[in-house]
Amino acid sequence: MARWEPNASERLAVAALELFAERGYENTTVVEIAERAGLTKSTFFRHFPDKREVLFGGDTMSNLVDKGIAAAPDGATPLEAVAHALDTIGREAFRADRREFGARRRAVIAANPELREREALKGLRLIDSMIEALTRRGVPALAASVAAELGALAWSIAYERWSDPANHEEFGDLASRTLDEVRATTASLA
Repeated sequence: MARWEPNASERLAVAALELFAERGYENTTVVEIAERAGLTKSTFFRHFPDKREVLFGGDTMSNLVDKGIAAAPDGATPLEAVAHALDTIGREAFRADRREFGARRRAVIAANPELREREALKGLRLIDSMIEALTRRGVPALAASVAAELGALAWSIAYERWSDPANHEEFGDLASRTLDEVRATTASLA
């Protein structure tokens, strides 16, 4: 396949996930990932800075968070704006056809400390993205921080549920229900 085909980054991600599952993250090289995807090493590096990033999608999620919060209706509460972002992510990134990839990705990350660390850092970046987007909407700093932290918690729980192969619900529905559960739990702590 030609390296300029539009789905090169997707092919690289799938190839990397397969190889990480087969051989382990540490035992897989960028060259092997590129070859499995039918691409070259230089094409790999046009899409990703290193083999770790192939599973993390760069700034895709941060951009979707920003887009979703910005598009929330005027007058939306901070948590409603976060819910809008989670719904946007579900529609654009966590579609049903990506569920198996999500489950396999989660297993590979769980098996490798370096990837778990990267996943944690990505989670912190997403919280920052939510805070920045909420602040641009005029939400006070503390409220933006609390809403972002609760949103990230709901995201994490919903992603775990969504990527379970036995689950067939849409991510947006799971995220909305999970955010409601987080809200109710928070209220019960008061």
